[in-house]
Amino acid sequence: MSASPHTLTPVGRSLRLLVLGIGAAVMLFPYVWMIATSFKPQAEVFSSGLSLIPEHSSILANYGKALGRIPMGRVLLNGVVVCLAIVVFQIAFALPAAYALAKLRFRGRDLMFGLVILGLLIPIHAVSIPMFAAFRALGLINTLAGLVVPFTLSVFAVFLFRQFIKAMPDDLIHAGRMDGLSEGAIVRRIVLPNAWPAATAFAIFSVVTHWNDLYWPSIVISKTELATPPLGVLFFRAAEAGDDYGALMAATVIVTAPLVVFFLFAQKAFIEGITMTGLKG
Repeated sequence: MSASPHTLTPVGRSLRLLVLGIGAAVMLFPYVWMIATSFKPQAEVFSSGLSLIPEHSSILANYGKALGRIPMGRVLLNGVVVCLAIVVFQIAFALPAAYALAKLRFRGRDLMFGLVILGLLIPIHAVSIPMFAAFRALGLINTLAGLVVPFTLSVFAVFLFRQFIKAMPDDLIHAGRMDGLSEGAIVRRIVLPNAWPAATAFAIFSVVTHWNDLYWPSIVISKTELATPPLGVLFFRAAEAGDDYGALMAATVIVTAPLVVFFLFAQKAFIEGITMTGLKG
């Protein structure tokens, strides 16, 4: 068993903090270097030195290019709309399915859960070509709906919620039935309020995944005004930035900053949700 924090010696605590500090520095260094590069003029980006602090600041020029040469506000808004729509649909569809798999008894339940597990093994890359053909036939290419629809059903959400709901006391469900609630009402009024930790944890997973997704948007979107944040950076580099890495890093900082702020505000709920879903099976 791992030692409790209260049983560690001062030397042990210092070593643990040292290891965690080194790990944090390694993880944060690329982001710090990206921010530092966004402050530098082009000549300093390719200099032989490794200084984080620029000798001549080019903040206004770099961020002015990033904000002025593509509709950055529209790109960020597209990311918010797409991620929010996806996570709302995912939770709305996955929660009832997870409740049925966790608390209802019916023939084929274990087989259906096995199919959910199997679905976790199928990446979107394997089905992207037939999906693109279907979306082109339906007229969903170059639309925000084309970015949302493929991800409205999440087998990972079903799996995560099922693990959480299975650990809920059956007495809560039975009490709702005795009060005359339908199964749908039980999901809305009993399961959903108690499943917020799992829903919050999944929402962070979903937002991070789809905010950073470049593969599917690059397939269905070719218009700058419909681009999501990563695709907007790609369009910016192709059309304006070229080898101007200071401006390119400025654009990257702009599109990653909302995600960092979002995670910092939600990290407590994220850790709580992961802990509660991970310890109960």
